[in-house]
Amino acid sequence: MATASSLFLASPVATAPTARSRSTPSASPARPSLRLRRPSTLAAAAVQAEHQPAVAAAPKPPALPFRVGHGFDLHRLEPGLPLIIGGIDIPHDRGCDAHSDGDVLLHCVVDAILGALGLPDIGQIFPDSDPRWKGADSSVFMREAVKLMHEAGYELGNLDATLILQKPKISPFKETIRSNLCDLLGADPSVVNLKAKTHEKVDSLGENRSIAAHTVVLLMRK
Repeated sequence: MATASSLFLASPVATAPTARSRSTPSASPARPSLRLRRPSTLAAAAVQAEHQPAVAAAPKPPALPFRVGHGFDLHRLEPGLPLIIGGIDIPHDRGCDAHSDGDVLLHCVVDAILGALGLPDIGQIFPDSDPRWKGADSSVFMREAVKLMHEAGYELGNLDATLILQKPKISPFKETIRSNLCDLLGADPSVVNLKAKTHEKVDSLGENRSIAAHTVVLLMRK
């Protein structure tokens, strides 16, 4: 159960995020350099002062030995936007159209954790109608979900995530994404699994017009 210290909102994020530089794919076969995104001080401070009614109204989870949660997220891809996956800026000619940074993987993991705890989803806790989350780093949402998990008396058993996108190929970035995911979760790499699938050129996913992710988490009572 989230306590009154959870989901506190301090100062509004007053301005839209500054433009992020994006590298373009190189013709060279060399492994592309990756940039780990760090949340701004303002965005990180945004989870501190006013308790969110959506979480306050949620019932206290029963003291079950295990809890399972499933997360799903999908974002439309548009030219000229950064493609952020798992907190990593991935070189691509288009990125996610979203209120925050559009990190489909982190959004999906957050929803899986919240679902396992029986709490409202990410859209209720961090609504896209709130200017405080405009362009926010999704690591802010992740850290809050992990905090709620520990406050409820649980820890991560394991996580299995699947990215679905036609382009770009995720294999060169997979271990960097997984490593950052482990850092955010405070988890050993042996309990965090990441897979990527194409959509066989079918519908918006297969036509490189959108990206999606599924995540399943197992939480264990401490």
